[in-house]
Amino acid sequence: MKRTAIITQLLSLLAILLLQACGKDSHDEAGTIFPATCELQAGDVVFRQGLSFESDVVMLAQGPDAMYSHCGIVTDSAGVMMIVHAVPDEPDFEGDVNRVKMDRPERFYMASRASRGEVMRCDDPAVAQVAARQALAYYRRHILFNDDYDDADTTRLYCTQLVRRAYAAAGVELPTGEARRYTLPGIFDVRCILPAQLRECGYFKSVARFEAKNAKNSTKKP
Repeated sequence: MKRTAIITQLLSLLAILLLQACGKDSHDEAGTIFPATCELQAGDVVFRQGLSFESDVVMLAQGPDAMYSHCGIVTDSAGVMMIVHAVPDEPDFEGDVNRVKMDRPERFYMASRASRGEVMRCDDPAVAQVAARQALAYYRRHILFNDDYDDADTTRLYCTQLVRRAYAAAGVELPTGEARRYTLPGIFDVRCILPAQLRECGYFKSVARFEAKNAKNSTKKP
């Protein structure tokens, strides 16, 4: 009888742990602002407004009209649409370095990381496919994050640099204009191209925008 009681208690404990695990998975999936109805295509350029201190710095540097602090490019990874992006301070494991990463859209747009987002698309699917494959190649080569925001550095990449070079590999020099000087005294002083310039370059059309406060019904035509 005592053995039976112990087994019963163990089974009950296992059931509780399984329920907790299922609950955690459901919570993680619910903790994204990316709408389930939003369909991505290879080569799409995706933007997000982040919630980190670094995101705040980028937003301030771009000025009051800026909408996004980070961007990435969609690629087809074995039939699954994934987002390749160069980002600091989002380690996948302890000891992970700042590098080019590849995330599911739901993870890229986690509610703990993003308050709003936008998907923009190239009109030429062939060009977009080549750019997407190039971005995937950057991820597979474990390219490090370019924390100096130096466009002359061909060994590392920051977010907009990754997108621009991926499209350059497809034969398209995105009309973002020249790098601008962005400065916040004592915090940030670089000459680069940040998300606002990329979004406003005129090469891509917006196909979806969404926000954390209305994630369930937020996919819409701009």
